Order: sequence, then structure tokens, then C-alpha cells
Amino acid sequence: MSRILVTGGSGLVGKAIKHVVETEPEGSPFAKRAGEEWIFASSSEADLRDPVATEALFDKYKPTHVIHLAALVGGLFKNMKYKLTFLRDNSLINDNVLRSSYTHQTSKVISCLSTCVFPDKVEYPLNEEKIHIGPPHDSNFGYAHAKRMVDVMNHAYKEEFGCNFTSAIPTNVFGPYDNFDLEDSHVIPGLIHKCVLAKKNGTPFVVAGTGKPLRQFIYSYDLAKLFIWMLRNYDDVEPVILSVGEDEEVSIKQVADAIVKAVGFEGNYSFDTTRADGQFRKPASNAKLLGLVGKFEFTPFDQALDETVKWFVTNYDNARTGSKK
Repeated sequence: MSRILVTGGSGLVGKAIKHVVETEPEGSPFAKRAGEEWIFASSSEADLRDPVATEALFDKYKPTHVIHLAALVGGLFKNMKYKLTFLRDNSLINDNVLRSSYTHQTSKVISCLSTCVFPDKVEYPLNEEKIHIGPPHDSNFGYAHAKRMVDVMNHAYKEEFGCNFTSAIPTNVFGPYDNFDLEDSHVIPGLIHKCVLAKKNGTPFVVAGTGKPLRQFIYSYDLAKLFIWMLRNYDDVEPVILSVGEDEEVSIKQVADAIVKAVGFEGNYSFDTTRADGQFRKPASNAKLLGLVGKFEFTPFDQALDETVKWFVTNYDNARTGSKK
């Protein structure tokens, strides 16, 4: 019997894993298996910054495996404003989850990191060996250092106690159940919400920044499948980048153009070049992943974006949108 606890289970990636586990056909390598119990825990069930609450959660479910997704997250501007909060809260969450996993003899933990852990000044493409060779970009300083420490702790737990703790490093994730808040979201859900409102209200659609930065985006349902693959097949402490290929970078302008098309927006559309762009690009190699998993069919970007827009429009009243102006 395997009991898999997913922290952050009500978030973007947690919901995607739940969707994949419940909808993949029998025989699929990503489908729920006989003897598996999946538990998707949200922050309302336990404040993972609190060690007592974290222990209580583990006492309740006694997981054999953990996919650790819970984190304090936010967009570029929130990360820049609240560096200490992002550092401290995420450090507490990660320390408590790994400690409770150890004390409850959990057989395997996969923690979710982010490409922001990588150094700002680094030779591209990023790969798994470059995490600690220089400081991260200042815009993600607090969050990045907290996430880096997960990799450090994974190695320490393995060396001292033999724990099977590892981590995954996704590139920019998007999809259904994302946070579509206008001020506090990542680029794709924030732009989708702005564009939908601009169409609804007959107002201009204005994108912050120049539109020139490049990013690799991975659809949440694809990422979910890769987490399930790691859970069942990967037992090394070294992290794995979960991403589309570096040749699939798209510019923020390309993203905005695709959103305008998917939403069916026909109004005035422009870029506010007075707003910060963040890092220009941070391409990551998925060579290690493909060497391990073999062939994997990623959902084409335009298809994934179209499905995400349709989900948001259909679920607008219940989506995580913050202010609905």
C-alpha cells in the first residue's frame, strides 16, 4: 500500500497531478495504480510553517511518499517587495516537511524547486550542475535561496540518514487552476485575466514590460505526468529539470499575442515599457530528463494556452482571481 501525500495539493501543480491520476486511462504509466492512495493537502488543513501543525498532518496521514509542492509564491513584483517573507516562510515550510518526512520514515520525497534557484550570471543553458555556482537574480533573492536550501538539505539527509529525498526543477508552469490574480500572479495567468477583462470591458490590453524577455513554459498537466514518473522511477538525490527543450523558448510578446488570439480580443493592445522585465532569459536544458525518461510528448504551447484560456473563462467565478474588477 502506497499513501502519497501531496502538499500544496490545491495549487496549480497539485490540481494537475490530481487531474492526471484520476483521468489517465488504465494502463497509462501516469494512471493511479492499485494499492495507491493519493492525498492532496491544502494550506487550510495545516500551516506548514508551524512544525507542530506539520507533524500533526504527517501523524494523520502517515504517508509513504511525499510530493512537496507547498510554498509561498508570487509574481515578479511581490518577490521583489517581500524578500525576507519569501525567504523565511519558504525556509520554514521546507524544513518542517523534510523533518516530518524523516521522523515518519517516509520512503521518498520529491520537492518542487524553480529555475529561479540558478545563478543570475551563468553560462546557458542551465543544467542541474549549475545551481550553486553563483548568487541568484536579485528579483527572486528570498524565494530562490529558500528553494536552493532544499537541495542542500536533501543531500544532508541522504548523507546523514540515508533518506531518499530529491527535487524537481520545473521551468515556468501554467494551466488550469493557476492563480489568475491581477497583481499577484505569474505572467501567463495574469495576462489571461487582464485580456479577458479588457475584452469584457472594452478597455485596452496593456502588458507590463517590453515583451522581449524569453521563457520556457511547461503545461501543468505535462509537469504532473513528469512528477508521477519521478515518483515511480527516479531515486537519485540530484535534482532533475522538468522542462520543454531550450529550443522552445517564447518571448513575452509571443505569449501576449497568443493570449489575444485565444481570448478573441480585438481592442487596443500595447506594452508599458516603463515596467520592469526581470531576467531577460534563462534557458534550461532538459537533456538529463530525456535521457532518463526517453520519449515524452509535450503538449504544444498554443494548444495548452488555448485550453487554459477556455478553462479560465468557463470557471471565472470560481477561479483564484483576487480582485475581479
